[in-house]
Amino acid sequence: MTCISCAGAALDRGGMTLTRRESSPIPVEADSICPDRFIGLNEADIARLPAFYGRRQVTLGDLFEIEGVGATDITVTGDLAAVKKIGHGMTMGRVTVEGPVGQHTGARMTGGELVVRGDAGDWLGAYMAGGRIIVEGNAGHFVGGAYSGDTKGMRGGTILVKGDVGREAGGRMRRGLIIVLGDTGEFTAARMLAGTVFVRGRLGARAGAGMKRGTVVAFGEVAELLPTFRYTCTYRPVFMRCYLRRLRETGLVAEGELEGELFRRSIGDLTNGGRGEVLVRAERE
Repeated sequence: MTCISCAGAALDRGGMTLTRRESSPIPVEADSICPDRFIGLNEADIARLPAFYGRRQVTLGDLFEIEGVGATDITVTGDLAAVKKIGHGMTMGRVTVEGPVGQHTGARMTGGELVVRGDAGDWLGAYMAGGRIIVEGNAGHFVGGAYSGDTKGMRGGTILVKGDVGREAGGRMRRGLIIVLGDTGEFTAARMLAGTVFVRGRLGARAGAGMKRGTVVAFGEVAELLPTFRYTCTYRPVFMRCYLRRLRETGLVAEGELEGELFRRSIGDLTNGGRGEVLVRAERE
């Protein structure tokens, strides 16, 4: 089990707004859009921070109109579907993305809060170690995951996706909490080392494949579990009441969004020690 991280309220609520100047499918790498990078800078200084437009190095000022004050409270608007790495490595403050956003949003984040008022691309919160990410739409593949070749993904913090997510959400997760109020794709929590994943919608096929430790909680429909998981009991986990109460108190989930007391417990993956668990709500059985 892991604690719920809510760290990182913005230190300065003045507010700064970055508005994308044009719509374009060309990928933009904008890891400079981060409260840590903006501290002590005025609008002109921020406009000179580097970014990539395709393979060409540019500045934030080339891509965004920048206005306002308050480096630790940033709002980003406009066509952002191809903009990557917003909030990359942030340790504090707040970033609000108004609309869909590209890949690697919140990757390597260790603190603060990042809110996406739309859909998010692949690798949301990759390697996240602290803070909180809230996505009001859907998210792509590998939420909280690790990049190819690495063995450890998300290490802490909380990710809430109010819509659906793609495959391998929580893959190779080490610590932290992922909450998906919609459906998940296949291989949720694959090769999980530790941590917790809550799924209100449909839990996709092959959940927990190769998991070593950790907990997956399914509040809705579940695709058939792998044969390398073994049912052990039906019980009322004490930790569940504590988690759900805390989630409601912090406003992450509303009353009635996640409900359940009685759960069927299966342990696995037995090919990797069998110390992980998948809990499936059992009230309707």
